[in-house]
Amino acid sequence: MKTLVTGAQGCIGSWVVKRLIEGGHDVVTFDVNDSLARLEMISDAAVVAKVDRRVGNIQDTAVVKKLVADEQITHIVHLAAVLMPFCAKNPVEGALINVVGTLNVFEAAREAGIGSRIVYASSSAVWGPTDEYGEGELTEDLPTRPRTHYGVYKAANEGNAKIYFANDGISSIGLRPWTVFGPGRDAGLTADPTLAMRAVARRQPFQIRLSGHMDLQYTQDVADIFIQCLFSEATGAHAFNLRGDVISMEDLVAMLEEIRPEAKGLITVAGNPVPVAYRMSDAALVNTVGAVPRTPLRQAVRATIDKFEALG
Repeated sequence: MKTLVTGAQGCIGSWVVKRLIEGGHDVVTFDVNDSLARLEMISDAAVVAKVDRRVGNIQDTAVVKKLVADEQITHIVHLAAVLMPFCAKNPVEGALINVVGTLNVFEAAREAGIGSRIVYASSSAVWGPTDEYGEGELTEDLPTRPRTHYGVYKAANEGNAKIYFANDGISSIGLRPWTVFGPGRDAGLTADPTLAMRAVARRQPFQIRLSGHMDLQYTQDVADIFIQCLFSEATGAHAFNLRGDVISMEDLVAMLEEIRPEAKGLITVAGNPVPVAYRMSDAALVNTVGAVPRTPLRQAVRATIDKFEALG
């Protein structure tokens, strides 16, 4: 059994690689270069040494197909993507990476005859703004109404995954994170809660560039859920919400000041809310793969600050 992790350099990817290797699994990574800086930050040298690295572009169909076939890949965690700000500025290149890249992974799996599932990162950005849905919880049977190129790309990937199951029998699970936070998260607008925690650890001022509510999801929990889905017995093409803890950015600042009183006044909030609804239910995910890990928010925030303080 050998697992391919695309986008292993990213926050979720680094944690997935770490947790897979700690679980005794063989891992091949595929990224645009061979840096594992985030993995090195969160893991010891023994974990990093076990990573089999490959370099290339996810939008290169022939390269992706060859990699999956030559390495005799049995499982795939597909995380290679560019984030919302990049897609807004570069919609064509964003589509090549986020949509064509995902098609390449499914095509490679189809040609290689992989019988196990693909787990890939969709996004809560498939939802529209909160006022599109009212006050109830968001369940997977509600219509997706993305307001960004990034969200449209992710919705397209969910649709294409259904076609690959219907036509080729490839089972998959797409997971919809909201705001992933913790050590290793440093890119994208919704990295700001983590950057605020790092600023608290360093006793530096920082302004969170987004106001309103976010659903905060701890990095290690998210990685463990991806892996849980990877080895699930469920068949079909599924797209599931991930759920953490919804909190306003103002209340997050108050929590940070309670955890580290000496940082009082350092963290401020400005900007608009993210145009994505946040009241997600994860009942369908739990019903399909079983209970999933969810570290209490305060505990996860404290652990993140502790880690940044240890890193200096």
